[in-house]
Amino acid sequence: MEQQQQQIAPEVAATPAPLLDEQLDMDDSMKHCFENLIVIDVGANLTNKKYSRDLDSVVQRARDAGVQKLMVHGTSVKSSKEALRLSRIYPDIIYSTAGIHPHDSKSIVEEPSTWFDLEHIAQAQECVAVGPCGLDYQRDFSEPDAQKQIFAKQLHLAIRLNKPLLIHERSAQNDLLEILDKFENLPPVVIRGFMGTAEEALKYLDRRFYISLTGYLCKDKSDTGVRRLLDNGTLPLDRLLVETDAPFMYPNTRASKLPQHVKTAITERSLLYLHRYCTFQRNEPCSLPAIVEMIAAFMKKTPDEVALVTAFNALKLFGLS
Repeated sequence: MEQQQQQIAPEVAATPAPLLDEQLDMDDSMKHCFENLIVIDVGANLTNKKYSRDLDSVVQRARDAGVQKLMVHGTSVKSSKEALRLSRIYPDIIYSTAGIHPHDSKSIVEEPSTWFDLEHIAQAQECVAVGPCGLDYQRDFSEPDAQKQIFAKQLHLAIRLNKPLLIHERSAQNDLLEILDKFENLPPVVIRGFMGTAEEALKYLDRRFYISLTGYLCKDKSDTGVRRLLDNGTLPLDRLLVETDAPFMYPNTRASKLPQHVKTAITERSLLYLHRYCTFQRNEPCSLPAIVEMIAAFMKKTPDEVALVTAFNALKLFGLS
Protein backbone atom coordinates (compact mmCIF):
# COMPACT_ATOMS: atom_id res chain seq x y z
CA MET A 1 0.00 0.00 0.00
CA GLU A 2 2.75 2.47 0.99
CA GLN A 3 4.67 1.68 -2.19
CA GLN A 4 1.58 2.29 -4.33
CA GLN A 5 1.03 5.68 -2.71
CA GLN A 6 4.68 6.58 -3.36
CA GLN A 7 4.21 5.73 -7.05
CA ILE A 8 1.50 8.36 -7.30
CA ALA A 9 3.56 10.97 -5.45
CA PRO A 10 5.25 12.63 -8.47
CA GLU A 11 1.87 13.49 -9.97
CA VAL A 12 0.43 14.61 -6.66
CA ALA A 13 3.36 17.00 -6.25
CA ALA A 14 2.39 18.72 -9.47
CA THR A 15 -1.20 19.41 -8.39
CA PRO A 16 -2.44 22.69 -6.83
CA ALA A 17 -1.98 23.01 -3.06
CA PRO A 18 -5.68 22.61 -2.13
CA LEU A 19 -5.86 19.35 -4.05
CA LEU A 20 -2.62 18.18 -2.49
CA ASP A 21 -3.85 18.96 1.01
CA GLU A 22 -7.11 17.19 0.25
CA GLN A 23 -5.30 14.07 -0.89
CA LEU A 24 -2.86 14.05 2.02
CA ASP A 25 -5.77 14.36 4.44
CA MET A 26 -7.65 11.36 3.04
CA ASP A 27 -9.31 9.25 5.67
CA ASP A 28 -9.08 5.48 5.88
CA SER A 29 -12.21 5.00 3.78
CA MET A 30 -10.40 6.61 0.82
CA LYS A 31 -7.11 4.77 1.21
CA HIS A 32 -8.63 1.45 0.15
CA CYS A 33 -9.02 3.01 -3.29
CA PHE A 34 -5.29 2.69 -3.89
CA GLU A 35 -5.52 -1.01 -4.54
CA ASN A 36 -4.72 -1.44 -8.22
CA LEU A 37 -6.51 -3.34 -10.89
CA ILE A 38 -3.89 -4.80 -13.24
CA VAL A 39 -4.98 -4.04 -16.80
CA ILE A 40 -3.55 -3.89 -20.33
CA ASP A 41 -4.52 -1.18 -22.80
CA VAL A 42 -4.48 -2.73 -26.28
CA GLY A 43 -5.10 0.56 -28.07
CA ALA A 44 -3.68 3.99 -27.25
CA ASN A 45 -2.71 6.62 -29.80
CA LEU A 46 0.29 8.00 -27.94
CA THR A 47 1.87 9.26 -31.16
CA ASN A 48 -0.84 11.94 -31.19
CA LYS A 49 0.55 15.47 -30.89
CA LYS A 50 -1.61 16.04 -27.80
CA TYR A 51 0.99 14.05 -25.83
CA SER A 52 4.08 15.74 -27.27
CA ARG A 53 4.84 17.78 -24.15
CA ASP A 54 4.25 15.34 -21.31
CA LEU A 55 4.39 11.77 -22.61
CA ASP A 56 6.59 10.61 -19.73
CA SER A 57 3.96 11.77 -17.24
CA VAL A 58 1.16 10.15 -19.26
CA VAL A 59 2.96 6.80 -19.26
CA GLN A 60 3.79 7.05 -15.56
CA ARG A 61 0.20 7.92 -14.68
CA ALA A 62 -0.98 4.89 -16.62
CA ARG A 63 1.44 2.68 -14.71
CA ASP A 64 0.40 4.16 -11.36
CA ALA A 65 -3.26 3.57 -12.23
CA GLY A 66 -2.56 -0.12 -12.88
CA VAL A 67 -2.07 -0.15 -16.65
CA GLN A 68 0.93 -2.44 -16.87
CA LYS A 69 1.34 -2.50 -20.65
CA LEU A 70 0.17 -0.36 -23.55
CA MET A 71 -0.11 -1.03 -27.25
CA VAL A 72 0.47 2.10 -29.30
CA HIS A 73 -1.25 1.95 -32.67
CA GLY A 74 0.36 2.91 -35.94
CA THR A 75 -2.32 4.14 -38.32
CA SER A 76 -0.06 5.41 -41.11
CA VAL A 77 3.54 4.86 -42.14
CA LYS A 78 4.60 7.92 -40.15
CA SER A 79 2.74 7.01 -36.95
CA SER A 80 3.84 3.35 -37.25
CA LYS A 81 7.47 4.53 -37.25
CA GLU A 82 6.80 6.71 -34.23
CA ALA A 83 4.98 3.91 -32.39
CA LEU A 84 7.97 1.63 -32.94
CA ARG A 85 10.28 4.35 -31.63
CA LEU A 86 8.19 4.68 -28.47
CA SER A 87 8.28 0.91 -27.92
CA ARG A 88 12.09 1.17 -27.81
CA ILE A 89 12.06 4.13 -25.43
CA TYR A 90 9.68 2.32 -23.04
CA PRO A 91 10.66 -1.36 -23.40
CA ASP A 92 8.32 -3.96 -21.86
CA ILE A 93 5.76 -1.21 -21.22
CA ILE A 94 4.89 0.03 -24.71
CA TYR A 95 4.44 -2.27 -27.70
CA SER A 96 3.71 -1.02 -31.19
CA THR A 97 1.51 -1.96 -34.12
CA ALA A 98 1.95 -1.10 -37.79
CA GLY A 99 -1.01 -0.37 -40.00
CA ILE A 100 -2.76 1.84 -42.50
CA HIS A 101 -6.08 3.05 -41.15
CA PRO A 102 -8.90 3.02 -43.74
CA HIS A 103 -8.88 6.82 -43.70
CA ASP A 104 -5.21 6.81 -44.80
CA SER A 105 -5.59 4.19 -47.53
CA LYS A 106 -5.29 6.75 -50.30
CA SER A 107 -1.81 7.74 -49.08
CA ILE A 108 -0.47 4.30 -50.08
CA VAL A 109 -2.36 4.34 -53.37
CA GLU A 110 -0.85 7.74 -54.18
CA GLU A 111 2.66 6.81 -52.99
CA PRO A 112 3.04 3.03 -53.46
CA SER A 113 6.73 3.03 -52.48
CA THR A 114 5.83 3.89 -48.87
CA TRP A 115 4.25 0.45 -48.52
CA PHE A 116 7.74 -1.08 -48.26
CA ASP A 117 8.46 1.16 -45.26
CA LEU A 118 5.39 -0.24 -43.52
CA GLU A 119 6.45 -3.81 -44.28
CA HIS A 120 9.86 -3.12 -42.75
CA ILE A 121 8.33 -1.61 -39.59
CA ALA A 122 5.89 -4.51 -39.18
CA GLN A 123 8.76 -7.00 -39.10
CA ALA A 124 10.26 -5.49 -35.94
CA GLN A 125 10.10 -7.61 -32.81
CA GLU A 126 8.48 -4.80 -30.82
CA CYS A 127 5.66 -4.59 -33.37
CA VAL A 128 3.10 -7.11 -32.12
CA ALA A 129 0.25 -6.69 -34.61
CA VAL A 130 -0.67 -5.49 -38.09
CA GLY A 131 -3.26 -2.72 -38.14
CA PRO A 132 -5.53 -1.01 -37.41
CA CYS A 133 -6.72 -1.73 -40.92
CA GLY A 134 -10.12 -2.40 -42.44
CA LEU A 135 -13.04 -0.50 -43.91
CA ASP A 136 -14.79 2.68 -42.78
CA TYR A 137 -17.77 3.85 -44.83
CA GLN A 138 -18.95 6.44 -42.31
CA ARG A 139 -16.44 9.04 -43.48
CA ASP A 140 -15.21 9.69 -46.98
CA PHE A 141 -11.47 10.20 -46.38
CA SER A 142 -10.53 7.38 -48.80
CA GLU A 143 -12.61 5.80 -51.54
CA PRO A 144 -14.04 2.34 -50.75
CA ASP A 145 -12.01 0.73 -53.56
CA ALA A 146 -8.79 2.18 -52.16
CA GLN A 147 -9.73 0.96 -48.68
CA LYS A 148 -10.38 -2.56 -49.95
CA GLN A 149 -7.09 -2.65 -51.85
CA ILE A 150 -4.95 -1.54 -48.90
CA PHE A 151 -6.89 -3.72 -46.46
CA ALA A 152 -6.13 -6.80 -48.58
CA LYS A 153 -2.43 -5.90 -48.69
CA GLN A 154 -2.35 -5.78 -44.89
CA LEU A 155 -4.12 -9.13 -44.63
CA HIS A 156 -1.40 -10.68 -46.82
CA LEU A 157 1.25 -9.02 -44.62
CA ALA A 158 -0.25 -10.29 -41.35
CA ILE A 159 -0.49 -13.82 -42.74
CA ARG A 160 3.12 -13.73 -43.94
CA LEU A 161 4.43 -12.40 -40.62
CA ASN A 162 1.97 -14.49 -38.56
CA LYS A 163 1.05 -11.46 -36.47
CA PRO A 164 -2.45 -10.71 -35.14
CA LEU A 165 -4.72 -8.38 -37.08
CA LEU A 166 -6.33 -5.27 -35.61
CA ILE A 167 -9.43 -4.44 -37.65
CA HIS A 168 -11.33 -1.16 -37.72
CA GLU A 169 -14.83 -1.37 -39.20
CA ARG A 170 -17.58 1.22 -39.44
CA SER A 171 -20.78 0.59 -41.45
CA ALA A 172 -18.93 -1.90 -43.64
CA GLN A 173 -19.35 -5.32 -42.07
CA ASN A 174 -20.67 -7.17 -45.13
CA ASP A 175 -17.86 -6.00 -47.39
CA LEU A 176 -15.29 -6.60 -44.67
CA LEU A 177 -16.39 -10.18 -44.02
CA GLU A 178 -16.55 -10.86 -47.75
CA ILE A 179 -12.88 -9.91 -48.04
CA LEU A 180 -11.83 -11.82 -44.91
CA ASP A 181 -13.61 -14.96 -46.05
CA LYS A 182 -11.40 -15.07 -49.15
CA PHE A 183 -8.30 -15.59 -47.03
CA GLU A 184 -7.17 -18.86 -45.51
CA ASN A 185 -4.94 -19.25 -42.46
CA LEU A 186 -5.76 -15.86 -41.02
CA PRO A 187 -3.90 -15.03 -37.80
CA PRO A 188 -5.97 -14.07 -34.73
CA VAL A 189 -8.31 -11.16 -35.49
CA VAL A 190 -9.33 -8.34 -33.14
CA ILE A 191 -12.29 -6.10 -33.99
CA ARG A 192 -10.98 -3.08 -32.16
CA GLY A 193 -13.03 -0.28 -30.66
CA PHE A 194 -16.26 -2.12 -31.47
CA MET A 195 -19.28 0.20 -31.80
CA GLY A 196 -21.77 -1.97 -33.67
CA THR A 197 -24.85 -3.97 -32.72
CA ALA A 198 -25.08 -7.21 -30.79
CA GLU A 199 -26.15 -8.91 -34.01
CA GLU A 200 -23.02 -7.66 -35.79
CA ALA A 201 -20.87 -8.77 -32.87
CA LEU A 202 -22.26 -12.31 -33.16
CA LYS A 203 -21.01 -12.52 -36.74
CA TYR A 204 -17.52 -11.74 -35.52
CA LEU A 205 -17.72 -14.03 -32.51
CA ASP A 206 -18.95 -16.91 -34.69
CA ARG A 207 -15.63 -16.60 -36.51
CA ARG A 208 -13.76 -16.70 -33.18
CA PHE A 209 -12.63 -13.09 -33.51
CA TYR A 210 -11.78 -11.02 -30.45
CA ILE A 211 -13.61 -7.79 -29.67
CA SER A 212 -12.08 -4.82 -27.88
CA LEU A 213 -14.21 -2.24 -26.09
CA THR A 214 -13.58 1.41 -25.19
CA GLY A 215 -15.28 4.18 -23.25
CA TYR A 216 -17.84 4.26 -26.06
CA LEU A 217 -20.10 2.18 -23.83
CA CYS A 218 -20.86 5.45 -21.99
CA LYS A 219 -22.23 6.91 -25.24
CA ASP A 220 -24.15 3.87 -26.46
CA LYS A 221 -27.83 4.60 -25.91
CA SER A 222 -29.27 1.91 -28.16
CA ASP A 223 -31.11 -1.22 -27.07
CA THR A 224 -29.15 -3.38 -29.49
CA GLY A 225 -25.55 -2.21 -29.08
CA VAL A 226 -22.52 -2.68 -26.85
CA ARG A 227 -24.42 -2.56 -23.58
CA ARG A 228 -26.76 -5.35 -24.66
CA LEU A 229 -23.73 -7.33 -25.74
CA LEU A 230 -22.47 -7.20 -22.15
CA ASP A 231 -25.81 -7.36 -20.34
CA ASN A 232 -27.03 -10.56 -21.93
CA GLY A 233 -23.73 -12.44 -21.90
CA THR A 234 -23.32 -12.47 -25.69
CA LEU A 235 -19.67 -11.50 -25.41
CA PRO A 236 -17.66 -14.16 -23.52
CA LEU A 237 -14.74 -12.99 -21.42
CA ASP A 238 -12.28 -15.14 -23.33
CA ARG A 239 -12.99 -13.05 -26.47
CA LEU A 240 -12.79 -9.64 -24.76
CA LEU A 241 -10.01 -7.05 -24.78
CA VAL A 242 -10.03 -3.47 -23.44
CA GLU A 243 -8.57 -0.23 -24.73
CA THR A 244 -8.83 3.51 -24.17
CA ASP A 245 -8.28 4.68 -27.78
CA ALA A 246 -6.67 7.70 -26.07
CA PRO A 247 -6.78 10.62 -26.68
CA PHE A 248 -10.24 9.77 -28.01
CA MET A 249 -13.26 7.96 -26.49
CA TYR A 250 -13.28 9.68 -23.11
CA PRO A 251 -15.45 7.54 -20.78
CA ASN A 252 -18.06 9.99 -19.55
CA THR A 253 -19.08 8.39 -16.28
CA ARG A 254 -21.56 11.21 -15.70
CA ALA A 255 -23.58 10.35 -18.83
CA SER A 256 -27.30 10.58 -18.07
CA LYS A 257 -28.10 7.27 -19.80
CA LEU A 258 -25.47 5.32 -17.87
CA PRO A 259 -27.30 3.03 -15.41
CA GLN A 260 -26.92 3.93 -11.75
CA HIS A 261 -25.56 0.50 -10.81
CA VAL A 262 -22.75 1.04 -13.33
CA LYS A 263 -21.94 4.52 -12.03
CA THR A 264 -21.72 3.31 -8.44
CA ALA A 265 -19.45 0.42 -9.46
CA ILE A 266 -16.62 2.81 -10.40
CA THR A 267 -14.15 3.15 -7.53
CA GLU A 268 -13.00 6.45 -6.10
CA ARG A 269 -9.47 5.63 -7.19
CA SER A 270 -10.48 5.23 -10.83
CA LEU A 271 -12.55 8.41 -10.70
CA LEU A 272 -9.58 10.25 -9.18
CA TYR A 273 -7.44 9.50 -12.22
CA LEU A 274 -10.27 9.97 -14.71
CA HIS A 275 -11.49 13.35 -13.51
CA ARG A 276 -8.10 14.81 -12.63
CA TYR A 277 -6.14 13.86 -15.74
CA CYS A 278 -8.60 13.02 -18.55
CA THR A 279 -10.93 15.28 -20.53
CA PHE A 280 -13.18 15.04 -23.57
CA GLN A 281 -10.40 16.74 -25.51
CA ARG A 282 -7.62 14.45 -24.23
CA ASN A 283 -8.34 11.04 -22.79
CA GLU A 284 -5.43 9.13 -21.24
CA PRO A 285 -4.61 5.43 -20.68
CA CYS A 286 -5.05 5.97 -16.92
CA SER A 287 -8.82 5.95 -17.58
CA LEU A 288 -8.73 2.23 -18.37
CA PRO A 289 -9.53 0.95 -14.84
CA ALA A 290 -12.79 2.96 -14.90
CA ILE A 291 -13.69 1.38 -18.25
CA VAL A 292 -12.98 -2.10 -16.87
CA GLU A 293 -15.13 -1.45 -13.80
CA MET A 294 -18.04 -0.32 -15.98
CA ILE A 295 -17.71 -3.36 -18.24
CA ALA A 296 -17.68 -5.59 -15.15
CA ALA A 297 -20.86 -3.95 -13.83
CA PHE A 298 -22.68 -4.47 -17.14
CA MET A 299 -21.49 -8.11 -17.25
CA LYS A 300 -22.39 -8.67 -13.57
CA LYS A 301 -18.83 -9.79 -12.84
CA THR A 302 -16.14 -8.48 -10.53
CA PRO A 303 -13.64 -5.92 -11.87
CA ASP A 304 -10.81 -8.23 -10.81
CA GLU A 305 -12.15 -11.02 -13.00
CA VAL A 306 -12.56 -8.79 -16.05
CA ALA A 307 -9.13 -7.23 -15.52
CA LEU A 308 -7.44 -10.61 -15.08
CA VAL A 309 -9.02 -12.33 -18.07
CA THR A 310 -8.61 -9.41 -20.47
CA ALA A 311 -4.97 -9.00 -19.43
CA PHE A 312 -4.39 -12.72 -19.97
CA ASN A 313 -6.07 -12.52 -23.39
CA ALA A 314 -3.76 -9.67 -24.41
CA LEU A 315 -0.61 -11.36 -23.11
CA LYS A 316 -1.45 -14.59 -24.92
CA LEU A 317 -2.69 -13.05 -28.16
CA PHE A 318 0.10 -10.54 -28.71
CA GLY A 319 2.93 -12.41 -27.01
CA LEU A 320 3.62 -9.56 -24.59
CA SER A 321 6.54 -10.29 -22.28
